[in-house]
Amino acid sequence: MNADVAIGPRGAVETARVIHVVKGRVVDGAETAFGSGAAAFTAPRLDIDELVWSRREPGPAFDIPTTEILDLLVATGEEMRRDTRGFMAEALDNMARTCSLERRIVENCYQDIIPVFTDRAALQFMIDQEVGGTDVLDGWRQVERPNGQRLRLRAYPPRLMHVLAGNVPSVAAGTIAQMALTKGVHLLKMPSNDLYTAPAILRTMDTVAPGHPVVRSFSAVYWRGGDATVEGAICRPQFFDKVVAWGGEAAIRGIKTYTGPGLELVSFDPKTSISLIGRDAFSSPATLAEAAELAAIDATHYNQEGCICSRFQFVEGTLDEVDRFCSVLQQNLMRERRTTSALCSKLGGDIREEIAVLREMEPDYRVWGTNDGAGLVIRSQEPVEFHPEGKIVNVVPVATLDEAARFATVATATVGVHPFSRKSALRDGLASAGVQRIVDLGQAMAAGFGTPHDGFWAFNRCMRWITEEDAPEQAEGVL
Repeated sequence: MNADVAIGPRGAVETARVIHVVKGRVVDGAETAFGSGAAAFTAPRLDIDELVWSRREPGPAFDIPTTEILDLLVATGEEMRRDTRGFMAEALDNMARTCSLERRIVENCYQDIIPVFTDRAALQFMIDQEVGGTDVLDGWRQVERPNGQRLRLRAYPPRLMHVLAGNVPSVAAGTIAQMALTKGVHLLKMPSNDLYTAPAILRTMDTVAPGHPVVRSFSAVYWRGGDATVEGAICRPQFFDKVVAWGGEAAIRGIKTYTGPGLELVSFDPKTSISLIGRDAFSSPATLAEAAELAAIDATHYNQEGCICSRFQFVEGTLDEVDRFCSVLQQNLMRERRTTSALCSKLGGDIREEIAVLREMEPDYRVWGTNDGAGLVIRSQEPVEFHPEGKIVNVVPVATLDEAARFATVATATVGVHPFSRKSALRDGLASAGVQRIVDLGQAMAAGFGTPHDGFWAFNRCMRWITEEDAPEQAEGVL
């Protein structure tokens, strides 16, 4: 069994049992315990020596042709759909028991990760966009500088440690699919809120091609984040080139203490997203309904647990117009969607207290909705100081969308714009403020392989770029 959460003879919930995958090999055991109550689980004891690959020899997949790896990924995705060994179904059951999303949404997430592997064209597009083709992955690309110097360039397979986020299963799936194409070696530190997706995918890959070099290039294990006995032993340049980290500020700052010369941090920092809605939304009831629906879609993916989710929405219009938008938006937040529950967890005590105060401050503040988790909108003249979550949107009136751009920062991941035609006029100002992605309102989830993430090309940056150079033909020339 991958993991097991069972009801005991007296109705008590028994502790979940998590497995590890180490260099393609399943490791079972319950020697270590984590968490408490319903969140308790056991995992195998870590063998630190087994979590690293020696630099004295190349990784198992360093010389595997890219075409063969693409074939393997497509076959893995097809087997994930058939799931003949039941690994994906088992992982889905365990995720549905332990994560905050309802089972229907977890099922949709698991359906959505299959094309991550089977869409060969998307994977090839990523290679072409980020490193300019497979030739530089499979061998040495001949390059000639303006001074006549010839050199050979290769995107060499890296040695990476990944600190995964667990808010949605797509993080583990996307990491495995993309990183397989680097041909490097990869240690995945699983998050406590997704202990099942990565092992299930790696076991499925091993079903398709037992013992394949790519399978032996991955390990997926758990340790408590910040455990110095583990991180202090393995976060070293002698083992890894880079640490690729997702997560909140505490997680990023924690792992950063181990990085330095020879061990680079590639950080997917904590982000938030916003929406900019122009006055055209009030040109007709139908346009207002469309804008509010698209704004609600961008706000509520995975019950607002992703960095792409819009939490602050800046609306161009009079106060009466903005209040009309807030009312329609709140009705749309209540709708069930493919990745959204009609009712998510009730609001925590701190946020309830904040909202209770704001309700007493009309007309400066106004609140639509209740604290039941169905969706709530707060209108204020400036963004609220707390972090909206649990299907809460803070709407701020602005005189112009240009004015709204002053609220964008380097922590702003995605900006959805309505009407779509205004994106081009806003993009330079938003980019200058630090924004990484500007989309049509309602399309925050439409990101895919082959585009920048957090302002950089992730696949490209994970590679090790190596040159082998001839002497310049010109002694003095362009450097």
